[in-house]
Amino acid sequence: MLGFGKLAAKIFGSSNEKAIKAVSSIVSKINGYEDQIKKLCDQSLTDKTAEFKNRIKNGETLDQLLPEAFAVVREVSERTIGLRPFDVQLIGGYFLHKGFIAEMKTGEGKTLVATLPAYLNSVIGNKAVLVTVND
Repeated sequence: MLGFGKLAAKIFGSSNEKAIKAVSSIVSKINGYEDQIKKLCDQSLTDKTAEFKNRIKNGETLDQLLPEAFAVVREVSERTIGLRPFDVQLIGGYFLHKGFIAEMKTGEGKTLVATLPAYLNSVIGNKAVLVTVND
């Protein structure tokens, strides 16, 4: 027999599942920028940082910039180190940006995930030290 908590999770989903479903619309927005961002030359990608800083000065929030900024990081990553963050890694980046801890196993791309919120938050001058630990 299932306890109430297990039964409720089975019917309604766990809190983690709900949180991930809530972020799926943001991942769709990030993916929606892909074609546009891929067309940019390297200099135009570099210029995005100044554009984002200007948009912040004009009242946009980091959360409003997040989809486009994550798309920029994804493209830069692919061009520079040949690694393209997967959707699940975008989700991890979102949760790190929101102040949550994301536990990932060795080889799942912790450092790549951490670059997403590190870049986004650098737009407002926040500094970050990335520490990823393996077994």
